Amino acid sequence: MPPRPHPLATARAADRADRAVGALWRKGITAKPPLDPEYLWQVGSRGFAAQDEHAGRSEAEVADFRLRLERLCASLRGEAELNALGHTMAYGQLTSAIRKRHALGRAWRTDPSLPQAAIASPIVVVGQMRAGTTRMHRLLAADPDHAGTRFCDSHNPVPVTPDWRPLKAAAALAIARRINPWLDALHPFGSTRIDEEIGWLAAALSPATFEAQWHIPSFVAWSEARDPGPVYAEFARILRTDAATMGNADRPRVLKCPQFAEDLPALLQHFPGTRLVVTHRDAAAIVESSVSLVASQMAPQSTRRDLSAITAEWQRKLALRQQRIERALAGFAGQVAHVDFDRLNADWEAEIGHVYAALDMPLSGAALAAMRREQRKAAAGSHTAHKVQIENFAAGEAA
Repeated sequence: MPPRPHPLATARAADRADRAVGALWRKGITAKPPLDPEYLWQVGSRGFAAQDEHAGRSEAEVADFRLRLERLCASLRGEAELNALGHTMAYGQLTSAIRKRHALGRAWRTDPSLPQAAIASPIVVVGQMRAGTTRMHRLLAADPDHAGTRFCDSHNPVPVTPDWRPLKAAAALAIARRINPWLDALHPFGSTRIDEEIGWLAAALSPATFEAQWHIPSFVAWSEARDPGPVYAEFARILRTDAATMGNADRPRVLKCPQFAEDLPALLQHFPGTRLVVTHRDAAAIVESSVSLVASQMAPQSTRRDLSAITAEWQRKLALRQQRIERALAGFAGQVAHVDFDRLNADWEAEIGHVYAALDMPLSGAALAAMRREQRKAAAGSHTAHKVQIENFAAGEAA
């Protein structure tokens, strides 16, 4: 992992890729694809039947996706200030979302039972990004009585036989690590490792994955004010499909994504009996870590390099999420466990014990053994480098 001297630092591989793509466009070797909804739709829906857009979905949900695409494209064109690499990545992600939406519809048209599969009530980890949600998520999912979502299945929720998704996800991660060599310090990835379901939200064009990459304030504001119900209806269909496909529908799925903090009532509407695990961390530390993560993703994709604007936006965003968490919890009558970030660092086994007691769940020896293996795996990763990076940023500012 090379040194990261500044939150907006970029890797040489990213800079070279940006220059290479720009040169291809300037020389007319390849055409710059427009970020236009109709064009993207033509590309993403190629090879699918028209009814694949509608299968399993209400007309309001179909219209919601179309409107989200239109709004997001307008924001990308008018606000994001994308460079050639960022434009290419936006094009790839949006055409992929359209393709996956059609592929899911085709799967549901072929087997209508998939999006209706009965599942155990999930356990949802709720909290701010950078507040220990990933650690809690993976510890809980390590319990053999629970289930988790593989990164490759979040990245591509369309079931296939044979299942080539781990290989494809591994290739995508290899490219991502070339573009951003600090990726695993920010969030430890693995193709088949348990991970958050942000890919399922992105497949419905929730803002979660996009606002952490691009400056799209009008789309974000519009999304924050809009009912996220259609997004979570799609999310529920994907979860039921994944559970049926993976053969773990009888075990509680441990779900986690920071976007849940913003949309918790919409998520809970689809999953009666959900148990919540809410993480807490010092607000200043959350902002500092979040800004570092977002800056690292935005810098390679945009000519816009304004760290103060990123900081201000994520202070606002995190405050909004906190307000929405508190409001949702005030009206929630189910089981809730609270996790303190510092206590989790100091004695994770004791904190896990508190969580299981609060949720009235048995903590077996097999579960603890699996969690210890997960902790050893996490300790061997490179995510601890992020703390050092942040300390170096502060030292550089002081100097």
